[in-house]
Amino acid sequence: MAQREISQSRLFERLTGDEDSRMCRDIPDAACREQPRNALLHLLAALGNKLADELSSARLVLPWLLGTIGAPAWMVGLLVPIREAGALLPQLLVAGLIRQHPRRKWAWAIGGLFQALCAAGLALLALFGQGGTGGALVLVALTVLSLARGLSSIATKDVMGKTIAKRQRGTLMGWSGGVAGAVTLLAGIVLLWFDDRPGELALATLLAIAALGWALNALCAARIREAPGAVEGGENVWQAIGTGFRLLREDRVFLRFNLSRALLLSSALALPYVALLGQQQGGTALGGLGVLILVSGVAGMLASPIWGKRADVSSRTVMRDGGLGTTACCLLGAAFAWWPAEWTQSVWPYALVYALLVIVHAGVRLGRKTYIVDMADQQDRALYVALSNTFTGVLMLVVGSVVGALAQWFGTAPLLALLGMTGLAAAVCAQGLPEVE
Repeated sequence: MAQREISQSRLFERLTGDEDSRMCRDIPDAACREQPRNALLHLLAALGNKLADELSSARLVLPWLLGTIGAPAWMVGLLVPIREAGALLPQLLVAGLIRQHPRRKWAWAIGGLFQALCAAGLALLALFGQGGTGGALVLVALTVLSLARGLSSIATKDVMGKTIAKRQRGTLMGWSGGVAGAVTLLAGIVLLWFDDRPGELALATLLAIAALGWALNALCAARIREAPGAVEGGENVWQAIGTGFRLLREDRVFLRFNLSRALLLSSALALPYVALLGQQQGGTALGGLGVLILVSGVAGMLASPIWGKRADVSSRTVMRDGGLGTTACCLLGAAFAWWPAEWTQSVWPYALVYALLVIVHAGVRLGRKTYIVDMADQQDRALYVALSNTFTGVLMLVVGSVVGALAQWFGTAPLLALLGMTGLAAAVCAQGLPEVE
């Protein structure tokens, strides 16, 4: 047992670059002693979650699934809003319920289990779903999966804040993203080999692996050693909404963070449109999907650990750079409309832009996650996360609908240019945030 603890401490120190894993800034001594073991469980849980997210992506895999089973095209437009808003909107509802329990890891584990079951259902639909009925069932499964994701999300951040010290959190999330990117890379290579072969079995396999990833996430969450937390101060949803408006009015840092995060939605909203351009040029064969998954895996593998290290130093500057990167990628993608046709008649130019935007989006996600966890204290962290996520979920539904309408009216290239300008506004807003590390 002692040897195992020494090995865990050494591995933790190598991953984080911290020479003394027993020195903690903002968690109790008991949690500090368990930090190396808990950090490895956090790492494995995040690996399972990130891998599952990639292999069931609403931006890549699920559109291919709907196309394979012959679902109506309008359903594709609902995938990203359902995935994102469904995970964010209910968090304010469950924040008070989670706070009533001294150990929040069980909410995390339950959410992971439900996500695993929904991914397994999607795998079955890839094999047996047909037409509009199959597409409707995909949307139902995605809705339940997204709600479970929201439950896990708020509990995960609360448990991490109780078990992992400051200046270690972003690094751990970055390493998990890098390892998940490497595994996703292998999935892309397999899809390139399938190319024009029937896609039902390949898609079902990807989604089954996603189910295993969330099952791993739930198992690791259940094994974390979490000290009981405070249960006082829990609120019902109406009290929480009132508190949220009060915080937005009185806490200027929280308000500015949420404004920056809202503007940074441009990185998430741009990804499916870059993929759409690639699909229009490269066709719907699994080879095209494999290329995009391949470049996404490489980008995530290389970028996430670097962003994670930077986020532990200054998550504010990571958010700022994410906005600037979004602007550059969107403008480059939009510029393809004016390039010579022979230069853009394959999926590869769009795959390059997609990879760059995945790198940027990884920074946006790690920056905002690290910032809000470090900004809030233990007592209010769950509420801050829930309020911010609910606010963003509402905006995702509204902005996603507007963006879809603009794409329909003006086309993809002008839309990408508009999202690029939004990214620039996000960079300016994030630059004005104070440091919290």
